[in-house]
Amino acid sequence: MRRRHRLRHLALISAILLPWAAMTAAASLPIVIAHRGASGYLPEHTLPAKAMAHAMDADFIEQDVVLTRDGVPVVLHDIHLDATTDVATRFPDRARADGRYYAIDFSLEEIRSLRAQERLGSDGQAVYPGRFPAHTGNFRVPTLAEEIDLISGLDHSRQRRTGLYIELKGPRFHRNEGQDIALRVLEVLREKGYDQRTGQVFLQCFDDATLRYLRHDLQTPLPLIQLIADPGWGEDSAVDYAFLQTAAGLDEVARYADGIGPWLEQIYLGRDASGEAVLSDLVALAHARGLQVHPYTFRSDALPEGIESFTALLDLFLNQVGVDGLFTDFPDLAREFLQDRRQYRTQQ
Repeated sequence: MRRRHRLRHLALISAILLPWAAMTAAASLPIVIAHRGASGYLPEHTLPAKAMAHAMDADFIEQDVVLTRDGVPVVLHDIHLDATTDVATRFPDRARADGRYYAIDFSLEEIRSLRAQERLGSDGQAVYPGRFPAHTGNFRVPTLAEEIDLISGLDHSRQRRTGLYIELKGPRFHRNEGQDIALRVLEVLREKGYDQRTGQVFLQCFDDATLRYLRHDLQTPLPLIQLIADPGWGEDSAVDYAFLQTAAGLDEVARYADGIGPWLEQIYLGRDASGEAVLSDLVALAHARGLQVHPYTFRSDALPEGIESFTALLDLFLNQVGVDGLFTDFPDLAREFLQDRRQYRTQQ
């Protein structure tokens, strides 16, 4: 009887501890962030691309946000509409003097009338010609609220808990246009019940002043990520991105943010004469200050020079460098890589 009681007691302990151990192991894995959705397969930031990313079990799905003329947050990577919609055909006389069509010059109703499409370059050709055919499909630009409803609904029907990873685009530009994009995004999150979900929402921005505003003035408890650009990109910020990659710069970031989002080529610097990967110390410096590191963007059809395959790229960053997560256009491939790694470790 004692032995039977002891076995029953051990079985009960196992029933409690084993699921906990499994959840702990899963939580320790780097997160897969679907960059603009499953954008390697469907036009970026469309609801079908987000639904596909959800079906691929991305941990987080990214939303780049800009505002319409009437102050509604819509999910769009650029403050301009011309690269990813048919705005030039629908509203040919609405470009500014620089020839660009700005989302903030259009009402939500007008933006809803546009057809979203695969990203085009300045030559009018698809940036990634092997992806979804440009100028085809019946895609639309969604609002942030609509996208949250989609992800929340899929979480309910698929019994998952998928995170939002929201980038505030061009905050200084919006401010010059009389709009407060940070405040509007937080209002939508509050309306949808996500404004306190610290484990399910990241807010990211290239502009450090906006992150400080979110933390200190708007007092959001949500984790903040300081994006780090190449200085030549001309991002909407006064921050010195070279400084942010130093120990002193990261000391400053740690005062208002919870992590950094560097360009992957700020970590992988190429190959040396012997063919070895040359790596910066950015990840080690960030980790030493308690900052998470989520680099961007991992694309199987646009590998960095000196990287022979997407698997090799993932192995370098996930197994050797040890980043905490990554942005990828191909969340299924990153998820498969991590599952294979977990199975390997389980077998050891």
